[in-house]
Amino acid sequence: MEIKLLKYFLEAAKELNITRASQRLHMTQPSLSKQLGILERQIGRKLYLRENYGIRLTPDGILFRKRAQEIIDLEEKTLAEFADDNKQIITGTVYIGAGETAGVKHIGRVLREIRSEYPGIKYRMISGDFEDVTEKLTKGLIDFGLFVGKVNLRDYDCISLPDSDTWGLIVRSDDPLAQNEYITPNDIKDRELLFSHQAQAQGEFSEWLGFRADTLNITGTHNLAYNGSVMVREGLGVLITIDGIISTGSESGLKFIPLNPEIKAGLVLAWKKEAILSKAAQKFLQAMKHSLKND
Repeated sequence: MEIKLLKYFLEAAKELNITRASQRLHMTQPSLSKQLGILERQIGRKLYLRENYGIRLTPDGILFRKRAQEIIDLEEKTLAEFADDNKQIITGTVYIGAGETAGVKHIGRVLREIRSEYPGIKYRMISGDFEDVTEKLTKGLIDFGLFVGKVNLRDYDCISLPDSDTWGLIVRSDDPLAQNEYITPNDIKDRELLFSHQAQAQGEFSEWLGFRADTLNITGTHNLAYNGSVMVREGLGVLITIDGIISTGSESGLKFIPLNPEIKAGLVLAWKKEAILSKAAQKFLQAMKHSLKND
């Protein structure tokens, strides 16, 4: 498959309209349709169906869109790693996958420090839960993954960050639980709960409950805690998440209440064992280790 065909398909999948996609690609609609037809013949599957006002991806098309984006991301990452032939100048992009955590500020401080010396180093932060980040790390689509809590990282090299996250409950300010100083397992036993995927993956939470998690009334799950907090405001439940990633100021209409017994989740930065890192990624890792020694 030619890379250009993948880019054509991704543009069509984004617009869900061949005419608009062809305009964005600066080519004619018949030409784009022909190229997409070539791609479908190479794949041997129907990737989209035409409808009155555009196109609709088939199940194969949805899967192929994900794989095509991974290929394009890997191409861009590879080109960035070999972009500068001058060994005296360190440039390039550091690719970092991370769950939602206020601890990402440590990464921000290190990136600021190395960019003051090497302004050609940039970064790309990709948010996702444990499965998202480990998949991208395994496939080489990112250099590092930032993980929260107890996770199995035996296939990776890693360093622990000094920061930690506190788990708790986000409730509306007018919720009776807003009067509590802390939350116990009994407080949520009969409540409608909203979970971040990150919270569901944490073994610490199951241990804290003291009873089977599948007996809870979990009415919704979210990749992003912010979306969960919007649902809390709309009265759909209370949200299990970590402190510091949702605004709970006086104007927010929300309150964060820590769990009791307290659950603290450590932070770990991981990378593939024996990975060949780009010069920019090597410089970032060196700076991270130096920063941790000085903390």
